[in-house]
Amino acid sequence: MEDNAGNSIRQTPKHIETGNYSSTKYVLVQMTGIPDYVGPCAFGIEMGVLLPGCDLQSQVIEALEEVVEDGFLTDGDTICLTESVVARSQNNYVTKAEIAQEIREGCTLTPEQTIGVVFPITSRNRFVPILAGISRAVPDGKVIVQLQYPTDEVGNRTLPPEVAAELEAETDDHITTDDLDRRYPHPITEIDYIQLYRETIAEEGAEPTIFLSNDPERILEYQPDAVIVSNVHEREKTREAVAAYHDNVLTLQELANDETNDAWSEWGLLGSNMSSGEKIKLAPRRADQFAVELQERIDDEFDKQVHVIINGDGAYKDPSSGIYELADPCAVFGATPDLEDTLRGGVKYKFLVDKYHEEEKSREEISEILAAEAEEHHVESSIESEGTTPRQLQNIIASLADLLTGSADAGTPLVLVKGITGSSND
Repeated sequence: MEDNAGNSIRQTPKHIETGNYSSTKYVLVQMTGIPDYVGPCAFGIEMGVLLPGCDLQSQVIEALEEVVEDGFLTDGDTICLTESVVARSQNNYVTKAEIAQEIREGCTLTPEQTIGVVFPITSRNRFVPILAGISRAVPDGKVIVQLQYPTDEVGNRTLPPEVAAELEAETDDHITTDDLDRRYPHPITEIDYIQLYRETIAEEGAEPTIFLSNDPERILEYQPDAVIVSNVHEREKTREAVAAYHDNVLTLQELANDETNDAWSEWGLLGSNMSSGEKIKLAPRRADQFAVELQERIDDEFDKQVHVIINGDGAYKDPSSGIYELADPCAVFGATPDLEDTLRGGVKYKFLVDKYHEEEKSREEISEILAAEAEEHHVESSIESEGTTPRQLQNIIASLADLLTGSADAGTPLVLVKGITGSSND
């Protein structure tokens, strides 16, 4: 059907019918997908249960069929798919035993030797399974864990700031568990990570030692036979500091990254997560390739030219807790080339409204000027762009998608993002 202006119209889809619409009424829906008065937006798309080894691309196409039928998928949209379901479809799992074996062989360790673990994040699902695998490599030896304070790399608190400051002065930045007058559980999860890590090591037969210091070279005071650098974003800086005095140092990225194995990732154990039993789910491998193949499949099936992102954690810092969400090594594990090195800038809308209002321009005149300015390319230092810090577009979109799906897992690993790339309503 068409209206008098030639725009396509259709009946209200059943899934958006409300008490305001009877079954005999219609609504106008521009086939651009969203009304002109709606700005950038994102929608979680349900996909049902996704099993290991599934044909994920076919299931994405199946989920998008209804989206297309409703006229809701348009050229220029971005399809985001969470990294966890991509890795699951690849059967990208390793076991703790496999990690232990790789560490023993890669570091040439015997069961009674000592492993140092530097700057792991404090996380049950992210690091406890890895720590179990590390500890299993030396079941008759020792595992020394060095934590940062007052928070780990991503903002999880290890000590209250005031306690940390006092102990740092008293201990010269080498805080042992004997220096702690009591336990200091995480303020949100209420988990005592020092105790949890100690128990994890002991369960594998090794002798645990936990201490806190922000100097990575402190681990060398314990004379470890090998050191596993375990932080995420500053791993190379940490490795450089330790490797200057020790020749047996690995990062988590160098474990489980052998592509001759059935399960592997170029990110190694970075971005990995707990699974059931003995298994650890790795980050997806070759996510860029998956994104391109999915983009081509969507074009073939629906004749829609979209962007595709395989997203990890959003790059978001909670202002209340101070926790930085990005425990993954990156917000984007894979993306189609059309988003590569693209910055999202823009004009400083609020500033320009005030500027032109002071010049006594009318509301209509200001609207026309702003519309024209938005079409212009402004260098980052221009007055029009002042205050609009350019950011990588793919990181913004990935963070938005993760906020929708998030740690609570809303059952919508597929996210449709509209309007951010500037094409959906053109």
